[in-house]
Amino acid sequence: MKKPVIEFTNYSFTYRSQAEPTLQDITLKIYEGEKVLIVGPSGSGKSTIGNCINGLVPFSYKGSIQGSLTIMGKEAKDLDIFTISKMVGTVLQDPDGQFIGLSVGEDIAFALENDCLPQERMFETVEEVSKMVEMEENLQSSLHQLSGGQKQRVSLAGVMVDKVDILLFDEPLANLDPATGQHAIDLIDRIQKETNTTVVIIEHRLEDVLYRHVDRIIVVDEGEIVGDMKPDELLSKPILAERHIREPLYVKAVKYAGCDVTENMNPAYLPLFDVDACKVRLKEWFEKVETPNKKEKTQPILELDHLSFSYHQGRETIRNVSFSIDKGEMVSIVGKNGAGKSTLSKLICGFEKPSSGKIRFSGQDITFDTIKERSLRIGMVMQNPNHMISKHLIYDEVALGLVIRGLPEDEIRQRVEKTLKVCGLYPFRNWPISALSFGQKKRVTIASILVLEPEVLILDEPTAGQDLRHYTEIMEFLVELNKQGMTIIMITHDMHLMLEYTPRAIVIANGEKIADQSAASVLTDSEIIKQANLKETSLFELAKRAGIEEPLEFVERFIVFDKEVRQTWQ
Repeated sequence: MKKPVIEFTNYSFTYRSQAEPTLQDITLKIYEGEKVLIVGPSGSGKSTIGNCINGLVPFSYKGSIQGSLTIMGKEAKDLDIFTISKMVGTVLQDPDGQFIGLSVGEDIAFALENDCLPQERMFETVEEVSKMVEMEENLQSSLHQLSGGQKQRVSLAGVMVDKVDILLFDEPLANLDPATGQHAIDLIDRIQKETNTTVVIIEHRLEDVLYRHVDRIIVVDEGEIVGDMKPDELLSKPILAERHIREPLYVKAVKYAGCDVTENMNPAYLPLFDVDACKVRLKEWFEKVETPNKKEKTQPILELDHLSFSYHQGRETIRNVSFSIDKGEMVSIVGKNGAGKSTLSKLICGFEKPSSGKIRFSGQDITFDTIKERSLRIGMVMQNPNHMISKHLIYDEVALGLVIRGLPEDEIRQRVEKTLKVCGLYPFRNWPISALSFGQKKRVTIASILVLEPEVLILDEPTAGQDLRHYTEIMEFLVELNKQGMTIIMITHDMHLMLEYTPRAIVIANGEKIADQSAASVLTDSEIIKQANLKETSLFELAKRAGIEEPLEFVERFIVFDKEVRQTWQ
C-alpha cells in the first residue's frame, strides 16, 4: 500500500489581503510515485494549492491557515521553507524567475553549492542531472541564449539535483511551442518513471498533458475540490464542461455529435480512443454543420518588405521576410521557440531597427519612425506581463497610457472601466497587482493597451495562462474590436486559438517565412508542422479515423460550431 506524501485535511487558507478564503475545507491525498494533474478556472485556487505544497504559503504569501497539511508525513506549518524545498522542487511557469547562475552549469549547481558539496561530487551530479534533461551539451551556454524549452529543462535540472521527493510544475506548457510542449511532457513522464518521484502538474492545457499517462486529475473550482478521479472517468462526465474547462478537442467533437462518452472508450488518450462507436453520428453531424464564410480582402495596412535583422553580426535572426496584412484582418504568427516571431513584433513596433528592408503602414514608409510615433497607431502586449507593469494598482496601470496622453479624467474613467469589464477585471480594479495570478496580470497588460484603441494590435501569447472562460472573453472582445476595423496580429503557441480566430497563419522557422495560408491548412500539413514545431490538431486525426473524406473541412466546421456554443457564455 502506497503512503500519502501530500495530505490536506479540512484545510482552508485566506490571504491576508482578502476577506474570503481562497481554499475552503479541502481534503486531498497524493501518494508516493503518483502523477497528478490539477485543473480549474483562473482564480479557482489551484495555484494556491501549489503554493501551499512548496511552502510559499505561508512564508511568502501571508494569511491564515486552518486544518492540516502534511508533506512526507510532517506537518507543513511546523517546517521552515528550506526544509520543504529539500522535499518539494518547483518548476515555475516563467523559468527566468528562478535562474541564479550565469551559465547552465552554474545554475544547475546552485543548490549543491549552498549545501557545500565537494567540487568533484558537484561536477558529477551536475553532469548526471544534465544528461537526464538532455542539456549536457549546453553546460557552458549562457541562460539568455536558450530557447523557452531549454530554459525549462535547466529549471527542472536545478531542482532535481536535490533529489527531491516531489516535483511541482506550475503551468509548464504556458510559454512553449506545441512540439516543445510535447517534449516537456515526455521528459516529465520519463523522469517520473525513472526516479519514482511524485509529480504534481498545474496546467490549463489538459489535452497536451494527457499526451502521456496521468494517474488522477483533480478539478478545483471556487476554492473547493469538485472532482478527483482517473482521466477516463473524468472525461466521461460533464464536470469540465460545466466549469468551462477545455476538454480535449476530439472528446468535445464527439459530444457535439451526440455520442455518449464512456470510460470504456478510453477518451483520455487519443491513440486508444474508441472512435468506431461514434463514426455514424460524427458523419451525420459533419453534414449538418455549416462551412465558415471567407472574409473579403481590403487594403493593406502593414507591409514588411524583404526585412532582415541580426542581434549579432554574421548571424541573422530574421532573413528576408516579406508579407502584408490587410486592414481589419486577424492573423496569427506561429513557429517554434526562438524562430524569430517576437523579434518580428519588435521590428514592427520600432524596438529594434532592421538591417535591411522596409516597413510600411497604410502605404507610408515607417522604417525610421520613432517608437513614440509608431505607438500612436500600433499597440503591443508583451508575452511576460512583468515586463510591462509599472503601477501598484490595476486601475492606475490600465489608465496610465491615457493619463500620459492628457485625456480628461471623465473620459479616462469611462474607457478604463469599460475595458476592465470586458477583460474580467472590473471587480479587482482597486486591487494591488502583486495580489494577482500570472493569468490575471496578463489580462491587465492586455487591458492597458486595448484602452488606447490602436489601429493595429500585436499580442504576444495573449491567452497564455488563461482558463477557457477568460480565453473566450478576451478573444471575443478582440473579435468585436476586429469587427470595428482594428487589425489584430497574434504571436501564439496555442493551436486552437490559431484555428479558431485567425483565418490566416504566417509560419516562421529559423528566421524565415515558410508558409502563409489558412490556419487549418497549416495544422494539417506534416512538413510545415515538422519544420515549425507545431502539432497536428487532434480533430484532424479524429476525422480521418471516423472515415470522413474531407478531414480539413471537418476541422473548420468544428471550430465555427464550438465558437458559437461558447459565445452563449458571454
